[in-house]
Amino acid sequence: MTEFVLDNSVAMRWLIESEKKADQRYAESVLKSMIYTDAIVPDLWHLEVANVLLGVEKRGDATTGEMERFISQLENLPIRVDPLTANQSLKRTMVLAKAYKLSSYDAAYLELAIRESVPLATLDKALLKAARSAGVEIYLK
Repeated sequence: MTEFVLDNSVAMRWLIESEKKADQRYAESVLKSMIYTDAIVPDLWHLEVANVLLGVEKRGDATTGEMERFISQLENLPIRVDPLTANQSLKRTMVLAKAYKLSSYDAAYLELAIRESVPLATLDKALLKAARSAGVEIYLK
């Protein structure tokens, strides 16, 4: 079974639809692909998810039931957490963040894709640009 790095920008579209139809179609394609493909995420991913969900709740963009179903869905998907993200943060991740003008969080996804030699699924424009520049394949593109 193959793997890909799953950026939070894609996963959040499974709860809150994007106004951009192409982005929404991409996110849904990524989700459907997880029937036969596993995702890998940096160890900060769950914190990012929680942060977005707190914002969703605060704005009233989803009901409690929708949020609970979404969390349950995430917990049942084949998502593996990379245990080495933190070890790379002051080394390779910081170098990538500087080189591509990314936040350290976004650079963690790029570093993981490079280290694991797997494609990256993202809707983040700066991360897409950095991944292409670094020679990282964009998942399902």
